[in-house]
Amino acid sequence: MSTEPPTGTDWLRQQEKSNLAILRLMVWISLTFGRRIGRLVLYGIAAYYVLFAARARRASRAYLQRALGRWAEWADGFRHVLAFASTIHDRIYLLNDRFDLFDIEVVGAEALHASLERQPGALLIGAHLGSFEVLRALGRHRAGLKVAMLMYEENARKINATLEAINPAATEDIIALGRMDSMLQARDRLDQGYLVGLLADRRLGDDATVDCNFLGQPAPFPTGPFRMAAMLQRPVFFMTGLYLGGNRYRIHFEPLADFSQTPRSERAAAMQAAQQRYADRLSHYCRLAPYNWFNFFDFWQKK
Repeated sequence: MSTEPPTGTDWLRQQEKSNLAILRLMVWISLTFGRRIGRLVLYGIAAYYVLFAARARRASRAYLQRALGRWAEWADGFRHVLAFASTIHDRIYLLNDRFDLFDIEVVGAEALHASLERQPGALLIGAHLGSFEVLRALGRHRAGLKVAMLMYEENARKINATLEAINPAATEDIIALGRMDSMLQARDRLDQGYLVGLLADRRLGDDATVDCNFLGQPAPFPTGPFRMAAMLQRPVFFMTGLYLGGNRYRIHFEPLADFSQTPRSERAAAMQAAQQRYADRLSHYCRLAPYNWFNFFDFWQKK
């Protein structure tokens, strides 16, 4: 691994703008016509983006070729955008506890529950891979599993403005990153037994990054999530809610590190090792479910 100078905020300007636009459209369609009709409309949305969003299409193809190990066809790009739109569409129902519409499988929960029995709270480090919302919603549905989400403040503000119109309770457990008390809020939730989740495959502004091997090539990952994990001294699990098509999701939990047992003198090495394990598991799931990593900018680009 080697450190890299801070990069810009292309993903904020590109991806979050698209996320919010699609989300607002899907809210209206979903609440007006229901899930079955909404899913039909998704095909038109996916086709539009594949045809007219040239920059996102090129980035999608560059990623898919690594994940698929072959040339990515137009059909692959369409499946990529369709999976993305499907998870956004399904948020509407998950946020309103419509679990009867979904078939959700959970894998690896035993290790997570064992960790929670030893110590309250754990960190879930995920990616823009599948749906994190399926875990948050499932946590609200099942007694005793409380989930809070750390998000960049501007993203949290934009998304909350839309989600509050669907279900105001959905915004209660979102902690905005970048504030003076963000760490304190996260610590308090952990002490209360929460699972605190954050996504570690995007960097913001002047965030420091470190190069990790990802899908066979070095790529910059932000160090902030793992610094926070080490400072909070909690077990860390990789988490993803893969979208399997139709109404099926599979939630995976895998242990990444346990900073509650790491001496301060070994913390830097432990963070670096955990970050590469994170990149390795992300690579694994990108190959397992390639259309689930919602990357629509040049992730490997050096600036």
